[in-house]
Amino acid sequence: MLKRWLAVPVLMMACGAVALAADCPPLLEGQLPKLRVKESIDLCQRFASKPLVIVNTASFCGFAPQFKGLEALYQRYKGQGLEVVGVPSDDFKQEAKTGEETAKVCYVNYGVTFTMTEPQKVRGPDAVHLFKILASQTSAPKWNFYKYVVDRQGKVIANFSSLTKPDDADLITAVEQALASRP
Repeated sequence: MLKRWLAVPVLMMACGAVALAADCPPLLEGQLPKLRVKESIDLCQRFASKPLVIVNTASFCGFAPQFKGLEALYQRYKGQGLEVVGVPSDDFKQEAKTGEETAKVCYVNYGVTFTMTEPQKVRGPDAVHLFKILASQTSAPKWNFYKYVVDRQGKVIANFSSLTKPDDADLITAVEQALASRP
């Protein structure tokens, strides 16, 4: 009798994990290593059903001061569920040579508290899965600090060039639209 009693919760947990995996949008399949921490981010577990701003970054790009604006955007809307994900990349030859340098720029120089990953490929056939899906829904980043606003279902609702600052009215409108979306 005790075995049967224990089997029910275990079976329910297993079914729940399968249901969660089935509910994960293609955009959030997989993992990415977190910047300067020996852990990976399970994208589905961490970001499923959350509105997102995903941006490819570069420490030595002229647009790097946008880190401050991205942090302000995150602080303004995180209480409503917004997540900002920064993905450093050297695809445009402007990223630091080490994760330590990247972390210093993000965390020390700009006070970033939103999620940052280790540097990744964001363009072409070697791009990480996340950016392959972003590109398939819209377009690949044309330069550093290309921004994607993603709704709670994992669909890109808007993308913005490097020239668009994080406090731009159109970007804010897209973020608020993503926040209003239902899972």
